[in-house]
Amino acid sequence: MTRKSPPGTVLRGLWERIILYLPVVLMGLLAVFTYWMVQRSPGWVEPPQPRKPVGHEVDFYMRGALVKSYDRQGRLQSEIAGQEIRHYGDDLTLQVDQPRLYLLGRDNSVTRASAEQAWAKEDGSRFELSGQAVMTRSAVPQADGSIAPEIRIQSEWLIVDAQQETLQSPKPAVFVSGQSRFSADSLSYDNRTRVTELKGRVRVTLAGRP
Repeated sequence: MTRKSPPGTVLRGLWERIILYLPVVLMGLLAVFTYWMVQRSPGWVEPPQPRKPVGHEVDFYMRGALVKSYDRQGRLQSEIAGQEIRHYGDDLTLQVDQPRLYLLGRDNSVTRASAEQAWAKEDGSRFELSGQAVMTRSAVPQADGSIAPEIRIQSEWLIVDAQQETLQSPKPAVFVSGQSRFSADSLSYDNRTRVTELKGRVRVTLAGRP
């Protein structure tokens, strides 16, 4: 005759089995729920990273290029050409090897310059020429019928402001106007007023005089 277990014993054994397999069941449900959430959620978006500071680095360069700038009326303001032109994105400047510069003044005077190196604003508003820098400005007719003579400036460093039409040299420079020659430790020139300021040791050779 088979002896039956008491009802309490059967229930206790069933409960022990449930407790034994409960972690496995919960892990399975969690895995299914996680898979369902991944399928339902949009693609993972990487959180924004802190922006790295921009260094003074070349972002592009051109060889044998010509860069032109125009004023608001579409009038050519300047041209700069060189063997290689490097652009810096942090301060919007150009570095040019063996530059050749062309500027058109408000009085239609033409200024040309050359040097070993040049640094320029990309909008053509400012230029710095270094290394055997030479600048010439064409002769210009005046309102009184006279003609402002051609000028020529030589220095190791020339700073040109195209908007103000001024030129400065903080280093020794030679200024030639027509047949007259001036040299000084530094100079500044204003194309609009035709005024030249010479500083330091100044030597002058006037036209028709030794």
